[in-house]
Amino acid sequence: MRRYGSPPVTGQNYTLRPGAYAILPRDGKLLVTFQAQPDPEFQLPGGGIDDGESAIQALHREVWEETGWAIGAPRRLGAYRRFVYMPDYDLHAEKLCHVFLARPILRRSAPKEPDHTALWLAPEAALDLIASDGDRDFLNALL
Repeated sequence: MRRYGSPPVTGQNYTLRPGAYAILPRDGKLLVTFQAQPDPEFQLPGGGIDDGESAIQALHREVWEETGWAIGAPRRLGAYRRFVYMPDYDLHAEKLCHVFLARPILRRSAPKEPDHTALWLAPEAALDLIASDGDRDFLNALL
């Protein structure tokens, strides 16, 4: 499986943290999220898969929490991993990132996650702004 970002630090223990992330095209634009804290960055909507939750369940929940949108027809595109420090959790994590293509079908609410803003971007702008190398590679391959 392809790895992005910094290699794991020798001697550092990492907790496996699987997550589900979505590429969400509609009417020639992509729905992304801007997370203002802890570090401002543009992201594919998504996040961690909770215990007892499937990747698809997590994808629906996370997209709704971060964008306010309901999605349909998710299709898995693949996965990658990266080793990161997650300051919100004080956790060194091996993130196993499952990437999906889905359709945004209904805006249900404003984003529920603090410091998140849902934005519609042109695909080329999203490629320039998305912070994660792995997410950008999946988006680039899809486009």
